[in-house]
Amino acid sequence: MASTNSWTLELESQVSAPRKFRASVMDWHTLAPKLAPHIVDNAHHVEGDGGIGSVRHYNCASAMPFKVMKKKVEFLDVDKCECKYTIECDGIETATWDIKMEPTASGGSVAKVECIYKQQPSEEGNDMMLKAKDSAAEMFKTVEAYLLANPDAYN
Repeated sequence: MASTNSWTLELESQVSAPRKFRASVMDWHTLAPKLAPHIVDNAHHVEGDGGIGSVRHYNCASAMPFKVMKKKVEFLDVDKCECKYTIECDGIETATWDIKMEPTASGGSVAKVECIYKQQPSEEGNDMMLKAKDSAAEMFKTVEAYLLANPDAYN
């Protein structure tokens, strides 16, 4: 029987919470193939307009431990820079990602991500979601670099 696992990620950024949230959460399906093609080959909406209930399909590249991923928006509060996704991908029974961008006193932000997941029993010992944590950290850092280099983007 598969056990439930989790990981957390907390990354500080010089970029404000609203800008970081819009780029890395709301528009990642557009930015990822351009900024991180080794993580995401391509992505598109399957249903919805980006709000609650929307589903996005990602074809993943070599840096990800799975080839295809679908993300469904379960909760979204753009004003508070918070969302929750359920994730479908090979080898995972269930997975949820909670993402919050919190402002800092310096005008930057802190990205807080919690992933709770259960792998399929056949995948025990091959912790794909733990490997995905490294790609998530890289994604947030890549978005920060892009936003710092493009100060008018996502204002």
